[in-house]
Amino acid sequence: MRGLRVDIRDLVTGTGPFGPGEIRQLLEGLGADPAIHRDLRIAVQELEAAGDRSPAASVKVGVCQQLLGRSREALETLKSADGGALALFFQGRAHAALAATDAAHADKAREAFDAAQRAGYDATACGVATADVLRAAGRTRDAEVVLEKLPQREASADYWALRGAMLADAGAATEETVAALEKALAIDAGNPTALFAMGVLHDRFGNDEEAKSCYERSLQRYPGTVGALVNLGLLYEDEDDFDAAQQCYQRVLDAFPDHPRARLFLKDSTASGDLKIDEQELRTRDRIEQVMGLPVTDFELSVRSRNCLQKMGILTLGDLARTTEAELLESKNFGETSLVEIKEMLASKGLSLGQMAAPAIAEEAAADIAEPSADDQEVFSLPITDLNLSVRARKCTTKLGITTIGELVRRTAEDLMECKNFGVTSLNEVREKLVERGLKLRGD
Repeated sequence: MRGLRVDIRDLVTGTGPFGPGEIRQLLEGLGADPAIHRDLRIAVQELEAAGDRSPAASVKVGVCQQLLGRSREALETLKSADGGALALFFQGRAHAALAATDAAHADKAREAFDAAQRAGYDATACGVATADVLRAAGRTRDAEVVLEKLPQREASADYWALRGAMLADAGAATEETVAALEKALAIDAGNPTALFAMGVLHDRFGNDEEAKSCYERSLQRYPGTVGALVNLGLLYEDEDDFDAAQQCYQRVLDAFPDHPRARLFLKDSTASGDLKIDEQELRTRDRIEQVMGLPVTDFELSVRSRNCLQKMGILTLGDLARTTEAELLESKNFGETSLVEIKEMLASKGLSLGQMAAPAIAEEAAADIAEPSADDQEVFSLPITDLNLSVRARKCTTKLGITTIGELVRRTAEDLMECKNFGVTSLNEVREKLVERGLKLRGD
């Protein structure tokens, strides 16, 4: 729908029809052209300023207020409208939006959708909207019952999209879930619910490009969902496109200024984007890597030293830097004379024995990773996906090669924080998930 330009003044302030078709056109325009948001706000302000507004005009104002995210105002406006099916349906939409912070609105939303259906609004649309409210309230079985009773549901993209999303929520067989979502997209290629759910599935299986495409397409239909914006932001971060990621998080904050995850992710993304490695650091790193790769045979060593190093499998200066003095002295025929010779050779290149060796585990740390009990072993063998981590945390653990819960608890907080894009938010999330199972990171 890119390039679509909607005449907001004619659509909202004119005397032409204003029903589901016109609203769909408006939604597609809002998703395709950001400038339409400004036009819509101006048009709504004109209607709000009108002293004597007809009931039909109140319907337009209330619907547009809801589209702009002004749910409380929309409710008040629609209550003074004509009491028709469209006004009742959007009262339900407004109540459903407010239910996220006040559960009492969930029942009112379902009542409004029922009233809209009785007044003649599309029964399938009302049923899907009701099921979505039940799903959000955690009443999955009740939502399924509503969907099963819908008339003409086979032809509804919204029905198949919600069904696919609910199957994904329940962890149903991927084939069944994908089949439902593909049916939705076959009917409506831009269905945002289906595209978001499909994006999550791709995300889950590491298909980043496909996931990004789904999220981007879902955002072309207004309004964009918080989940799509946050997940898309994380994918942009993985590509080091921090500006695009920050725009996603900012869009969430524009609508929900106190959204905690978006606020923290924006902060983390800004910090990551500001971390630039200067040219001098890059040159230094390259020089160190080159030096570490030099073979020990390039240096004038005594026959005894050279033979001992060869027997120990030490071939480069990097191998020596990862070997401790004690390990060298344990080798047969390797004495103090050879040790001094090796140290002087390394010092000439700015290196020393053991500087790259893995740190020893302190006694208290070793106690943290003591041999687990039989019960713990069973938990430790579980895949890390059982923790249901967020996209960001899951991607970082994958980059670190962590595949089981046991591998995770053997890591320290510092180990995890070394992974790019793994910030304090993700660390706290991992800790909370482990605490739920009576576990903790090493060193916590």
